[in-house]
Amino acid sequence: MTDLIRSAGLSSYPEVARSVGLDPRQMMRKVRLPLTILDKPDTPIAVPALRRLLEISAAESGAEDFGLRLAERGGLTNFGAVGLIVREQATVGEAIEAFSRFIHVHHDGMKLNVLREKQTVTIRLHLRGRQPTAPRQSIDMALGSIHRIIQSLFGSDWRPHEVHLHYPPPHDRKRYRDFFGCRVIFNADEDAILMSAHDMERRVPSAHPLIASYLRKRIEAIEHRPASWEEKVEEVVRSLLASGDCTVERVAAHLACTRRTIHRHLAASGTSFSAILEAQRADLVIQLIEDPDRPLVDIAAQLGFSAQSAMARWFRGRFGCTITEWRRGVRPQAQPAGVAPATAA
Repeated sequence: MTDLIRSAGLSSYPEVARSVGLDPRQMMRKVRLPLTILDKPDTPIAVPALRRLLEISAAESGAEDFGLRLAERGGLTNFGAVGLIVREQATVGEAIEAFSRFIHVHHDGMKLNVLREKQTVTIRLHLRGRQPTAPRQSIDMALGSIHRIIQSLFGSDWRPHEVHLHYPPPHDRKRYRDFFGCRVIFNADEDAILMSAHDMERRVPSAHPLIASYLRKRIEAIEHRPASWEEKVEEVVRSLLASGDCTVERVAAHLACTRRTIHRHLAASGTSFSAILEAQRADLVIQLIEDPDRPLVDIAAQLGFSAQSAMARWFRGRFGCTITEWRRGVRPQAQPAGVAPATAA
């Protein structure tokens, strides 16, 4: 099953790619990542595609620290709701625990283990994947981002005790020492940051307990990440419908697979892409038509219909009334999901 990550992880990619002589759009095409994700940070994309993008970018540019360069330009804002709740925790220790607790909302293949001892706290990184260990650029980007986040919580320069990386040393070890500001051990047994236990008690200047409590409740309500193919396709369809461009080909691109793969897995689950698209359309159209100032022709285009009239026929078949009647409060029994809709573009 393909792991997903919010496309915000690539928000700095164009800048970093250009800085090492690469054309970011050309590189993204090579791994079949949709270019539109650069403008939509909450779009789910396949983790394997992101990993391939980082690896070929490092290889073709000769920048073996490409992942670190991305981490260097990132921060809490790249992690969306997870970053917000981390920022509002009272202490660095509570912030790290919150990050560990909720990171799967941003990246469902990423896991952090926080091991507390008397003198030292070890933050171990695990990135799920088919390989025994994740590619080095993904490790650099993830561990580098964690380092930057902890630094931002201190509000000043902060240095860990050590950083451990499982892969062999690069040609330029100094670059890694300069980035982390400490001893970096390569060929280690794990990918981890080791920091002082005393640092965990440091107060976070930006913390606000009431906001932290509110955000925790909000993120707990949305923290379930899809596990099955059906759920993952539903998540991507919701995202693409909201942006007005949803086809099975685009969904396949976000999941780094072919349309045939999607059809096969959904059939095995007893559903189909068209059934999922219909259900998500029905949910979204109700939200969109609540705004009387939104032109119906625009709603029809966003939902993928060939014309406003096609959406009107589909709506009546689906809900048993016209859009005008629905807006007036008419709520007849909706038609079963199997009812054939009007033809969409």
